[in-house]
Amino acid sequence: MNKIKVLIVDDSASVRHVMSEVLSSDPAIEVIGTAPDPYVAARKIAAETPDVITLDVEMPRMDGLTFLRKIMEQHPIPVVICSSLTEQGSQVMLDALDAGAVDVISKPHMGTSQFLRDSHMLICDAVRAAAVANLTRLGAAKPARAQATSGSSNRTIRPATLKCTTDKVVCIGASTGGTRALQAVLTELPGTCPGILIVQHMPQHFTEAFANRLNGLCTITVREAKDGDAVLRGHALIAPGDKHLLLRRSGANYYAEVRDGPLVSRHRPSVNVLFRSAAKYAGANAMGVLMTGMGDDGAKGLLELRQEGAVTIAQSEESSVVFGMPREAIRLDAASHVVPLDAIARSIMSGPSLHEQSHEVVQEC
Repeated sequence: MNKIKVLIVDDSASVRHVMSEVLSSDPAIEVIGTAPDPYVAARKIAAETPDVITLDVEMPRMDGLTFLRKIMEQHPIPVVICSSLTEQGSQVMLDALDAGAVDVISKPHMGTSQFLRDSHMLICDAVRAAAVANLTRLGAAKPARAQATSGSSNRTIRPATLKCTTDKVVCIGASTGGTRALQAVLTELPGTCPGILIVQHMPQHFTEAFANRLNGLCTITVREAKDGDAVLRGHALIAPGDKHLLLRRSGANYYAEVRDGPLVSRHRPSVNVLFRSAAKYAGANAMGVLMTGMGDDGAKGLLELRQEGAVTIAQSEESSVVFGMPREAIRLDAASHVVPLDAIARSIMSGPSLHEQSHEVVQEC
């Protein structure tokens, strides 16, 4: 299998060196060059086209955001923004995603040995995901109708059961390509939608700005989750970067739990952590939605949701930037429905009718 050819663009010589060491440690990745600024990078791209570019934002002569826009206009190549992320710089990172960047990651820096191992893994994973990303799917998908998955399965699915509450809750997981996919879904939801919890793989200091941007675009209220937040109709809570998000229930009320913990399925926050908590505390009152992303985070948790009688949705291949996570869920028979991006919001609002297509609901209190 051909290695993923990567060009590193950063004005810091030490960062170029560290990034080269990190990426070269992955047997699937080859660093074909480094550049201290976009002008040198452009000459190297002309000589040999990389599969992926890692790009800093703050550089002399031409900033990374301007260079990114030129790349997308002239010769689209998957770009991963690798920057020293801060709360103040989060808006620039959002602009980079809008301009066509596949992902945003933090530069490696000194820390504990476990932190460095985790950081190395996340950087390599981001480059691997970018290499298989379909840049044309970063735009809006064509409208399509939700479809039940075809084919029979030998897997035993338990009859749907309802906990002692009638409130519904929607749990959504996404990774590469998810920021734009989430915007496409959440902006279509009315204020009457069920409460929503979201895990989007993204770095620390970034999720609050992302939530604030969505809040300004959506009819529903969107914000970064805080520990103890109530899960309310017409509200969406997004997991903070570097924290796990779980659903909990007290009597008939749902609330969010935000906590530290090790990486799960190579991520923190992890979709599996959210989905498994929803399977335990909401059961058939939950809906699980697994969207675009690399790897398998969320697939096993989605299966647990389906086994508890919940409606479970995987985003379709034709509308995914990266089909890895939904593909793994479909392989496990965890998705009761495969739904194109433009149909996910409608599917969330028509949850009961989707339920009837897959299993009968039996109240059990």
